[in-house]
Amino acid sequence: MRLMMNTWPPFLFAGIRILEISPDYRRARVKLVKKTLTTNYVGTLFGGSLFSMTDPFFMIMTMKNLGDKYIVWDKRGEIEFVSPGKATVYGEFQIRDEDLADIRKSVADNGKYLKWFEVELKTAEGVVVAIVKKQIYFRAK
Repeated sequence: MRLMMNTWPPFLFAGIRILEISPDYRRARVKLVKKTLTTNYVGTLFGGSLFSMTDPFFMIMTMKNLGDKYIVWDKRGEIEFVSPGKATVYGEFQIRDEDLADIRKSVADNGKYLKWFEVELKTAEGVVVAIVKKQIYFRAK
């Protein structure tokens, strides 16, 4: 999966690299390399690339963990720019047991469920550049 995603044109040409996807799909680490092609007019990381580096992960990770009895879709996304992206940034995505239990229970009780996930995009020094929130839709098949 990691190799396939690293050669996927929207990631490959945007400077986005998947560093790790855990075997259980509970954790993923991604980086956006700061280079000429990934910067905006003022020389900081392009906001569209920051958002793109977060796009599929919570959806794919929950799909892999919930199995084929659920429909899973990205519903909504938000990005808050916290500081200028002056260096390569990293995102670490995690799905906890509590998240999966919450999803299963809510879908069982209500037929569908919307859940927010959040990831901070940080430099190697820990400076937060952006906070991205993704709302994922879940429904039983």
